[in-house]
Amino acid sequence: MRSTITLALFVLSLLPGFSQDGYSYKFKINGLADTTIKMANFYGARQYYNDTAYVNSKGEFEFTGKEEMKPGGIYSVIMPDKKSYLQIVIAENSFYIEADKDDLMNSVKIKNSPENEAFYEYMRKMNSLQPKLQQLAQQKQKETSKKKKKKLQKQIDETADELKGFRDDFVNENEDLFIAKVMRASIEPQVPEEVKNSSDSTAQYKYYKKHYFDNIDMTDDRMLRTPILHQKLDYYLQKVVPQIPDSICAAAKRMTDLTGNDSNLIYKYVVQHVTNTYEKSKIMGMDGVFVCMAEQYYMKDKAFWIDSTQYAELEESYTKRKRQIIGVTAENIILPDTGGTWHSMYDIKSPYTVLVFWDPNCGHCKKELPKLQKFYEENKDNGVEMFGVSTELKNGDLKKFLKKKNITFLNVSDTPEINENAVKYIRAGKTTLNSLNFRDYWDIFSTPQIFLLDENKEIIAKRITSQQLPDIINSHRENESINVKAKGQTR
Repeated sequence: MRSTITLALFVLSLLPGFSQDGYSYKFKINGLADTTIKMANFYGARQYYNDTAYVNSKGEFEFTGKEEMKPGGIYSVIMPDKKSYLQIVIAENSFYIEADKDDLMNSVKIKNSPENEAFYEYMRKMNSLQPKLQQLAQQKQKETSKKKKKKLQKQIDETADELKGFRDDFVNENEDLFIAKVMRASIEPQVPEEVKNSSDSTAQYKYYKKHYFDNIDMTDDRMLRTPILHQKLDYYLQKVVPQIPDSICAAAKRMTDLTGNDSNLIYKYVVQHVTNTYEKSKIMGMDGVFVCMAEQYYMKDKAFWIDSTQYAELEESYTKRKRQIIGVTAENIILPDTGGTWHSMYDIKSPYTVLVFWDPNCGHCKKELPKLQKFYEENKDNGVEMFGVSTELKNGDLKKFLKKKNITFLNVSDTPEINENAVKYIRAGKTTLNSLNFRDYWDIFSTPQIFLLDENKEIIAKRITSQQLPDIINSHRENESINVKAKGQTR
């Protein structure tokens, strides 16, 4: 009796899709033999190697594990040539798939996997209609006859409707399957006719933005392991949302709120992706998104994945960047000029102040300072003042450079003596701690560093070049003029 039961279980374990414990994904690729094959999974914007299996002489291989199932999503079984691959859906704990190496898509045979059967039905239909659409579009582009163009457009519309109809039917008929959820996420919000006909010119945009996530399940972490979620998130952030730091940060909060739980992987992904993207952004002012995300999540202990070392590094970056985001009031700098007279940057009364940190021994500074002097001479009677801060402690070289290059705009610096007696000067009201610590406070890691401030000493632009100054000032003046007119019209 025991022998019979043992034999039966052994036979069952060899059948496609059968698994006693954990998961089992069995494959047979005709044309492959005696090699290794890898499995990769999507995660956000990229794919990562996930598993490896040995292919026997018959082309058979298996991915197994003790867990109930691999984390759900869309995976790729990558052939040894690393060019061709078989995409599969992981949403079940076992299945069997067979295919021919030279025709993976059309030769697939699936057992015990409704998810993958539906997936391949969908892909085969799409692969038959999309090339047809492209071909018709190319024919229309080359066609010169208006009559034939019209006919081709009709065929394009009919094919597009067929594709859309199939997709919608597929999603509705397979609503219990994960793959249908993935395909639903690709469906754009449909703006109602009454909204299209609204007298409000922004009505369609507002509707689209509000309903953008209607078809995307942000609570299902399996969506992270598909190629679609990252694309949808990035499009929303970069194309739908106004490119203003506050708007982008609000959009990120909306996305994390949609996850429904701050322990979800999608929540973690959104916070990390937005924070990292805008911390590294080279677009001026977009580090304001990083500051906002750090304040909203990391500084409030809402980032469960970060350790103490990572937190300390992020906090340091946040602290420095927060002081310099566009629109904040710049910290005052009070230091003496080369003659020993103390000057406060706040004492400069001008519509614009160009603040430049530089070093008289810096090669790039030697080229940039004469350009700034020329800019100053051309604009000092037009509402522009300059405030130079030398990073060189000993100001002997500073004096020589200013005299040699005939730099006439105000320049200040600290000295070893001032720093050695910092307490005395601070208590006497001569300067401030942040003025003496300007290198660290302003994060001056290289020179020159140029900032543009308005009449209230709010930062308009930062880390710019002398060549950019005229355009930035003119643009700011135009915007200010528009704002003044707009305020006048609303009164």
